[in-house]
Order: sequence, then structure tokens, then C-alpha cells
Amino acid sequence: MSPELPSYDEAAAIVAEHARRLERSHPEVEHVKLGQSAGRVLARALRADRDQPAFARSTRDGFACRAGDASALGWLQVAGSTRAGDAPSGPVEQGAAWEIMTGAPVPKGADAVMMLEHVEAQVEAVDGRVRLLSSRTVRAGENIVARGAEAKKGGELLRVGSKIGAAQIALAAACGSATLGVFARPRVAILATGDELVPLEKTPEQGKIRNSNAPMLAAMVAEQGGMPWLLPIAADTSRALDAALARAADADLLLITGGVSAGKFDLVEPALARTGARFHFTGVKIQPGKPAVFGERPVKTKSRPTKRIQYFFGLPGNPVSTAVTFLLFGVAMLRALAGMRDGGPRFALARLSADVKVKRGLTRFLPAACTFAGAMPEVAPAGWQGSGDIAAMARANCFLAVPEDSEQLDAGAIVRILMM
Repeated sequence: MSPELPSYDEAAAIVAEHARRLERSHPEVEHVKLGQSAGRVLARALRADRDQPAFARSTRDGFACRAGDASALGWLQVAGSTRAGDAPSGPVEQGAAWEIMTGAPVPKGADAVMMLEHVEAQVEAVDGRVRLLSSRTVRAGENIVARGAEAKKGGELLRVGSKIGAAQIALAAACGSATLGVFARPRVAILATGDELVPLEKTPEQGKIRNSNAPMLAAMVAEQGGMPWLLPIAADTSRALDAALARAADADLLLITGGVSAGKFDLVEPALARTGARFHFTGVKIQPGKPAVFGERPVKTKSRPTKRIQYFFGLPGNPVSTAVTFLLFGVAMLRALAGMRDGGPRFALARLSADVKVKRGLTRFLPAACTFAGAMPEVAPAGWQGSGDIAAMARANCFLAVPEDSEQLDAGAIVRILMM
């Protein structure tokens, strides 16, 4: 009797455990220019080159003052003015105020900033004078960011393993980091198998289809920080698969599409077994993607002669199944290989806008469209014709997750969605 397939949660836990092991062995480090670092993973912690902010900074247009003086609601003589970019000025004497702009350094002696719209001004007086409106109060520290409040010089701002995006680039620029140390991208071999496949530039004959999985996976791999390596299509023969697996041994991760079901020409698992593969699961209780395979095998090549472990995923050949299983399992391993600390699939919550009926027994991931306009995202299943329906997946922007013990989800229910 064949062993019971793991549930989605059980299979995800197996992958997560192996991903954690990879986190302890970081890839090589490269140095790239800041403008070319988007999407890379930080290999050297980013530290503040000086206090941030380097001076007490006003967060409002208004008047710097002593909070005690302003709270007395008396007139304060305007003693000077400071704009963003000016050097720190002052001191602000007792009974005085200092005109200040957002982002400007707070003058010495001031401990608060009265907002411009919270004061009454007399411009006809010599140099002008201001006072706080009687309906307003101001406390020490109000509308001021103290020096070093965001970070102290030498303090860690971004830890190793952080993915670099626009905000991280802005922070690095503020620290004067023209280059960043990043992890080398893992090389991911993508092997599509099947006699029915032809390259995308060819017109398929009857019974043939274009290889859509490989370019799809290449885009997904690149999005997750990997370097896709598309191998030639492998025919459904032991010889072709053996040759393709030998060639793929140079990669850090191997993704195989097709040939992992139980049919006569599903030869991928035996081919992997011939390379000494160890299988961690050969099927999961999910739909689509039930035949998904995860394992590891020993490899060495001329270019990398030291024996090492290469993880692999056998993904079902239907495109929706391929996409779902990569998002659910492959992403975690790829992000770990890339040096990221926050790997794994991305789920969110949304309100269901239509009833959904399914059969029990499998965790299902249905192509769906989610809108994010309101306070709570709303999701509706996309009409689809099964796991080969690429058009439905292209119209979707997520997958609706239906628990394996559910037969129906009612409109209005809060549900989980798997983000693409």
C-alpha cells in the first residue's frame, strides 16, 4: 500500500526545515553599485555613518521655542529664521521664538516647535512676534526629531539577508554607501520534459504544445532573486533525462516540469533515483499540484568538483500546477539559497465575494482576482478550465486557498490568498 501523502502544511514544514539549513551556508559575496542593487540580498550589514538625524530636526513649518514660554501664551519675539540646509543656529533666548521650516535644524535653546497654523502672529512689530493660540498646547520635544533618534553612528540599520528595494536604497544613499555587499544570485536550472513540447518560436504540429512553463518559471525565479538557466527540452526517454540531469548538476537548484505523475512516460523520478536522489516527498494533498516532488541529490562537476547537495523540485507539467507548486515550495528554497531571511510563500487575507464549492480532502489553490481598493481586499475565483488553463491564470493575480476539510466557502467569509 502506498504511503499517505503529506498535507500542504506538512509538506511546507519539510521544505521550511531544509530551507533553514541552507540559511547557515551563505553564498559568495559580490559588490555592486547602489543603483544596480535593487532585488539583491544584503551580505554585509548596513550601518549608520553618522547619527540619524545628524542634528535635531523640525518636522513642521512653524516656530522653534521653549515649550514653557510658549505654554504661558504670551508674545514671543521672533529672533531669527532657519531653512532646511542651513547650519544649526540660535541660541533661542527665554521669551523668544525662531522661525523654522520643515527639515531645518532646531536652533540651540529651543525644545519644541509650534506649528505655523497653531500661532497668532504680529508682523507689524519689530522683527515680528508670535504666540500660541489659547486653544493649543505644546510640550517639550513636540514636532522635533532628536539627534540620533533614528540611529546612532555605527548602529545596524539593515541586517544581513535583507532584500534591497527602493526604501533600502534610499537608506543606503543617506549613509553614503555608493556600493553594497550582496550575495551572489543562485543559479536555477529549469528543465522542461515531454515529447509534446516544442520551443516557443516553432508552430506546434497536431498534438504538440509550446513550452510555456520554462519562460514562466524563469520570470518567477528572477523575481525571487535567482538566475534562471533554461535547459533544452528533454524527451520522454531515460537516456535524454539522464543527460539533462547530468548537465543540470552545475546549478544551485533544479526545477523540473512534467514527468512526475504515475503514467507510463513519467520517467523523472526513476531518472532522479539513478543519480542517488533522496526524496522528501513524492506528492502532496493539494490541487492543483498533487504530484509535486521535493528532494536532494549528490552532485559534482568539472567546474565544481567538490561533492555537494543539490535540492530539486519535480513540478507537474500543467502550467497552473507548475506555478502553484513553485510559489508554495520552490520560493522558500530559492530565497534561502539567495541568502534571504524571510523566505516562504506570501499569503494575505481577503473577503470572499462569491460562494465557492469544492470537494473535501485536498487543500485547493484556485486562480482568483483580488481587488485592494477598500479597507479589506476582496477576492473572487477566476473562471478556469483546470490546471492547463494559462489564460485564466494570466487574468488572476492570486490563488484562493481552500482548506482540505472545507466543502464550501460562503461569500463574505475571510479567506487566505496566495500572492503571485
